[in-house]
Amino acid sequence: MENIMKINSESAKRLAIFFFYDKRGIVDRYVPYLLEDLKKNVTDILTVCNGNLTEEGKQTLEQYGNVLVRENKGFDVWAYKTAMEQYGWKELVGYDEVIMLNNTIMGPVYPFEETFAKMDRQDLDFWGLTEYFEIKGDPFGYSPYGYLPDHIQSHWIACRRSLVSSKEFQEYWDNMPMIEDYMQAVGKHESIFTKKFADMGYKWAVSVDCENLREYSGYPLMMCPKKLLEEYRCPIFKKRSFFHMESDYLKNTTGEQTTELFDYVKNETGYDEDFIFETILRNYHQYDIVKNLNLTYILSNSDYDKERLNRQTSEQEVALVMHLYFEDLLEDSYRRVANMPENADIYLTTDTEKKKAAIEKVFKKLPCRKLDVRVIQNRGRDVSSLLVGVKDVIMDYDIVCFAHDKKTAQVKPGTVGASFAYKCFENTLSSKAYVANVINTFVKNPRLGLLTPPEPNHSVFFTTIGFEWGPNFDVTRKLAKELGLTVPMSAEMPPIAPLGTMFWFRPKAMKPLYAKNWEYEDFPAEPNKIDGTLLHAIERIYPFVVQEAGYYPSVGMTDRFAAIEYNNLRYYVRGYNQVLVNHGIGTLYDKMVLKMNQIITLRGSFRQVLKYRVKCYMKRFLPGRVYRFLMGKWKKAKGYQEYHDVEVKGS
Repeated sequence: MENIMKINSESAKRLAIFFFYDKRGIVDRYVPYLLEDLKKNVTDILTVCNGNLTEEGKQTLEQYGNVLVRENKGFDVWAYKTAMEQYGWKELVGYDEVIMLNNTIMGPVYPFEETFAKMDRQDLDFWGLTEYFEIKGDPFGYSPYGYLPDHIQSHWIACRRSLVSSKEFQEYWDNMPMIEDYMQAVGKHESIFTKKFADMGYKWAVSVDCENLREYSGYPLMMCPKKLLEEYRCPIFKKRSFFHMESDYLKNTTGEQTTELFDYVKNETGYDEDFIFETILRNYHQYDIVKNLNLTYILSNSDYDKERLNRQTSEQEVALVMHLYFEDLLEDSYRRVANMPENADIYLTTDTEKKKAAIEKVFKKLPCRKLDVRVIQNRGRDVSSLLVGVKDVIMDYDIVCFAHDKKTAQVKPGTVGASFAYKCFENTLSSKAYVANVINTFVKNPRLGLLTPPEPNHSVFFTTIGFEWGPNFDVTRKLAKELGLTVPMSAEMPPIAPLGTMFWFRPKAMKPLYAKNWEYEDFPAEPNKIDGTLLHAIERIYPFVVQEAGYYPSVGMTDRFAAIEYNNLRYYVRGYNQVLVNHGIGTLYDKMVLKMNQIITLRGSFRQVLKYRVKCYMKRFLPGRVYRFLMGKWKKAKGYQEYHDVEVKGS
């Protein structure tokens, strides 16, 4: 091929077409950081934005060049096509290099100057940063090759004059069909671009040449990003690393890759890790973020640094709020509260003057900076204690623990409810060491907004995992709308919520919730239903509130309880695996789930389906005690010896 060319780094004339999309049109700080470095290496930057762009965002982008805002149509492919049409081929061939890049990447962690200097020395027609290795078959259904060939990933493709000036390149873009969805964007452009022009004789390469990883991973940038940064000096990483589907990760890894990436960026580069939190917390579901970053804290229940605790609690205002309803649990509650630091403030709420006197008698010996016992209305229970009872002081504090005495009387035997309470207390106020380590975790992680115990999963609570919402999604979504929350919320994805209503939190992360200025009259009067109420909605809205404020929710456990939790979950999974594998349902998790769904759908008899539907409608429309009475009678008549199905409020 003629005109294969090198680039003179000092005199090169380069155009960067930067594709930008944000559902709210907000330009987060990682974008100008990327453009600032890019600007040092290119002559011109044109930003093409699909959809809306805030005025502030537009002003930010205009610092780096012209900005074109267009209809959100055609994905990045048509954004590039529109940009090239605006310039025209005559003007475009005046550039030594035209670079197409988008805001799915973050960085640079190393200056782009390194990349340009490396690639300028090579005789190429086009190049990229990273490569996706060949995939057998065509998962998108658009490949003319019947498979997905090796290809440059479309987040960065640099095309030199030898290619841009060619008839083939110009016809490729002039005749580009409309791109209707992501699958078409990959199938009709990204996955075929490289091979199409390579087959015509045009020469290409990638700056992050990891051919030796071909058998290691087909997608190194996603499955081993730390390796690419550390060993190959890859200047970028994918934003998607922090919200990628866990099924794909777990088919290829044990789930360590995103944590390793984040830790490397934070500790070994000059890149500000807060750029990552800023954009992912605003745009993506908390469950994906928490899972991919493994934001679960296992903290010592016995060891802590006393000097560090004294220093931190002198710098941070720390408090506990606890609602006490059961007089017979006062001594037990005292033992829990006594694990707070001595220079913390303690707020105890109850519903009668008689109980207040009993509380003051038990707690008068408590070593603390301040003890404030308040009588509040019982309307709203423990929830109103936090949202109304102490709303006059809550924003005075940096870190707060919220708890309440707990009985789950509707579940038999009593050990089931008692163990639920144990799980909540063990992972909030189990010891002085654990409390100290929780405080330290908040200090070390400024984006941490909520730390909750893990959800219950023993006995009748077993299906909480998988059905975290219960019948509470609609009422929670309604509350989210009232509060003006915009972060993603899905019925198919669980909230990282304190199911038990005990947790640690950062009050400033709760500002969107307190902005409502709650009153006791906002809460339902007693008696309350056991599920599906405003109280259950608030229990699940906490993590979305903190996310809206720019913080993440997380799960915290003592090291002692983490061992219990691991062994319990191992027991559950082992039992399922034994049944499924022994019945020929496969060995790969996602395929096992798919096959089971198919079997149940295809083999379920009309009678079984009808019985299930009738049961669901009874459960939905009948009062709880009526439903349980009828089911008890039916099971007794059928000779069943098992617990009733119950839906239990997590508090």
